[in-house]
Amino acid sequence: MADHEADGRVRLTGAASVPEEHAEDAAQEAALAAGRRLFAQPCRFVAGVADLGRLPGADLPEVAFGGRSNVGKSSLINALTGRRQLARISQTPGRTQQINLFELGSRLILVDLPGYGYAQAPKAAVEAWQRLVRQYLRGRSALLRTCVLIDARHGFKEVDRRFMTMLGDAAVAYQVILTKVDQVPAGELPDLIATLCAELERKPGAHPALIATSARSGAGIEELRAALAALATQPAEAPA
Repeated sequence: MADHEADGRVRLTGAASVPEEHAEDAAQEAALAAGRRLFAQPCRFVAGVADLGRLPGADLPEVAFGGRSNVGKSSLINALTGRRQLARISQTPGRTQQINLFELGSRLILVDLPGYGYAQAPKAAVEAWQRLVRQYLRGRSALLRTCVLIDARHGFKEVDRRFMTMLGDAAVAYQVILTKVDQVPAGELPDLIATLCAELERKPGAHPALIATSARSGAGIEELRAALAALATQPAEAPA
């Protein structure tokens, strides 16, 4: 279950016990701390592939980031990892033309997917990227969740709905991540979140709660780190 904070962030909640308020706060802080520890680990570029046959072995759980071109995938990945140039940021929509994989602390693979909906490239090339993404999403056993990034200034567009439908048809679990929430008037954000969550309730495979983020202001970044840390391989215990 999730609660919406006044600034639009989603409060992660766990199972409650007595006393409920203190247990919930403790679980929240533990989740946030786990996220901070994970994303403080080294993060390295593993591979950029335009052919699924070149994908590295699926030895770690994977979380993919997808969204319309220029929605802010690279900025979000950089904000999560605290590294400005880990994922390249382009001013030209549609420049990411391959699947890029990053290994985080030997515990999680972050996957930057090519943007959909727009690209300054020949139609045949765009179709090839889209086919590559569909094949990856349908056939990658290590993929635990796809983060579908949505520009908070625009909400869902039809191309986003088609992408989410494709994920649902492929039985791929996904969670909506709002980006650029700092560019939306604070008074409008709760209504936007409520509207989007109501639509997500009707979509197969959709996580019921979204997380509102801003790579610029840092809003929601810790909450997203915590959510992803819950999916990561647990760290190996140090030898006694």
